[in-house]
Order: sequence, then structure tokens, then C-alpha cells
Amino acid sequence: MEPADKKSKKDEPKSDEEDKDEEEEETLETSPAVLDKHKAAAKIAQEVLEHVKKLCVPGADIASICSEGDKKIEESAAKVYTSKKSKVTEKGIAFPTCISVNEICGHFSPLKDESKTLADDDLVKIDLGCHIDGFIAQVAETIVVGASKDKKVKGKKADVILATRKAFDAAIRLIKEGNINNQVTKMIAKISEVYKTSPLEGVLSHRIKKHMIDGDEVIINKETPDQKVEEHKFAKFEVYVIDIILSTGEGKPKDVIPLFNHRLRCGRRYTSGRSRRRTRCSCRTRGSSSTTFPSATPPCRSLSPPSKTPPQRALECPSACTTTCCGYILCLRRRRASSWRSSRPP
Repeated sequence: MEPADKKSKKDEPKSDEEDKDEEEEETLETSPAVLDKHKAAAKIAQEVLEHVKKLCVPGADIASICSEGDKKIEESAAKVYTSKKSKVTEKGIAFPTCISVNEICGHFSPLKDESKTLADDDLVKIDLGCHIDGFIAQVAETIVVGASKDKKVKGKKADVILATRKAFDAAIRLIKEGNINNQVTKMIAKISEVYKTSPLEGVLSHRIKKHMIDGDEVIINKETPDQKVEEHKFAKFEVYVIDIILSTGEGKPKDVIPLFNHRLRCGRRYTSGRSRRRTRCSCRTRGSSSTTFPSATPPCRSLSPPSKTPPQRALECPSACTTTCCGYILCLRRRRASSWRSSRPP
């Protein structure tokens, strides 16, 4: 027998590393509740997307639309998993509302003084994400401002929209257990060629996990001699955000800061805790963003740096610009678990 004063391993307090390991083990495979959280987040994201689409009318201010979308995500997330038994304390924005117009590829979520207004016939890419307890759902859709049944979209815009829809549907069918990520890339290229469009370079579809919006396993939108990814075989219970972007141009993005002074207004939070912060302000900003946006990507307009500190030093963002590509661009995004074969994600 063990001495009475000797504590058993069960009674010993768990270390932070052990707690972290247990948290990381919460997956679709180990916990059925994870699927419910993904679905709840997806439902909210889809509802907000529909709300934002209605706001995209001629003369609408982009910054105001983005703020309204973020507000709607927070309000809707606050209404679910309210019971104390659920133990869900973190929910809300996983990716801020972005409105990217015409040649701007994506991630354009401007501050008020940098905003623009929408015009009739603009090609608008809407992108946003929600999370419940760190389990993320992202959605994106491209619309044409002013389009209706009586005023249909024609020409190159219609071609790129249809091509992306077809590529997305094909990707959904290919992402299943046993298939390879490069199969999806090749299929995107084939469909794009039929409609005389080009996949955009540098775009990745990431595997997502709890509180991780950009996992290591990826699907590349377009493979080039300089841009390749490691081959990966899809496994059961993996969850992916499918990001497909096609263009009527060459599909080669470029930096537009010297031309238009567009700046990326979505930060990235490093979950490993090893990010380099060079100023006290950036340390405080990271602390506040980690509390308010635990799942990755805070909108810069939501952060409040001290008034004496220059805004560019308040948040040290690894990317400091939006990208553009000649021609019209359309993207579709959904979260997809490879184990869900019988139906599409909501």
C-alpha cells in the first residue's frame, strides 16, 4: 500500500501543457459536440452573409457595411450556447467582414477614413467568419451590385462567376478521405481553362482546427514553378476552409500600395505565443486582441491604440497591403469536413 500522505497522480494538479494537450484533443473524431459548434458557427456566418449582401447597394459605404457585418456576428453569436452547462465562453468573430471590389482580391476591411462607396455594376467579394468555442466557419460570396432578374450579369463577369461556382462544386466532391490535395488544384485549373479564366496565384485553402484558422495542411489554388505545396492525403474528420479565387486576367496579384495606398486592415494573432512585439503598444494590443478575438483575425478598427501612439505601430501585421489582379475576381469559401460525404456543409 502507498503511504496515506502520498498523493496519487489523479489528485495532482494538471500542468498547463497537459491542459493544452487535452484541449487540442477536442476534435470531430473525439467529441460529437464539435460538429454542432461548427454548424452553429456556419449558420450564423451564412445569415450574416445574407444580411451584408442586402447592404451592398449603389452609394453604400464599405467601412459601414464591414462594421455592420461584424456587429451582426457578435450579436448572433451571443444568442447561442448561453447555458452555463455548455461551458462555451469564447464566441464571435473568427474573420472580420471584408468587402473587396472589382480588382481587389480580398481582405479589404477599411477604416472609416480610408473607405470608399459602392457603385452600380461593381463586382463585390464578401468575406467573413464566425467561431463558437474556437471552432470556425468562414463564408464568402461574390455579387454584382444592382444585378437582378431583370438586369442579369453578362460577359466576363458572368463567366468568372460560373467558373468559380463549378470549381467549388468540383472541389467539394474531391475533398474526401483518401484523395490528394493536388487533385483539387488540377481540377480548378481544368475548369478555369474551359471558361477562359485564371486561378489566382498565392491563394491557399487551409485545414482548420480549434482556434487555428490557417493549419499546415493546405490546397493551393494555382501551382507554379515557384509556388508549390507538400502533397497531403485527406483523412477522415479533417475540416477545411475552401478558398477558390479566379480572375479574368492573368491571375498574378501585385502590390498596390504605391498606386492606391490601400492597406490591409485585418491582423493575425499567432496562437503559439512566439510572435515578436517590438513596442509596448503592440504588446498591449496583442493582449487585448487575444482576449477579444481568441480565434485569430481581429479587424484593426476594433482595436483602440493609445492616442499618442501612431496607428501603424499599434498592431504589427505581417502583411501590410491588399493585393490586386487585372480583371474581375470571384471567390467562394465554405468550411468542409472530409467526413461529411452525404451532404454539403450548411
